[in-house]
Amino acid sequence: MDKELFITAEEVAKELRVSQSYAYKVIRQMNQQLKQNGFIVMRGKVSRQYFYEKIYGGTSTEDKREVS
Repeated sequence: MDKELFITAEEVAKELRVSQSYAYKVIRQMNQQLKQNGFIVMRGKVSRQYFYEKIYGGTSTEDKREVS
């Protein structure tokens, strides 16, 4: 497994081309949704799988490049 299970704010900022402070806001929102559904969350990180599902509908941009 070459990717970590969780994506960090730095990676989110880079992926979405936003500031790091906005990336933290996105992570907080996603973690709040996960917590409401009974999941354990980690501050400043979010599940990479959940991130890609919410942002891209389930696949990473890397996966989409491979398909094209």
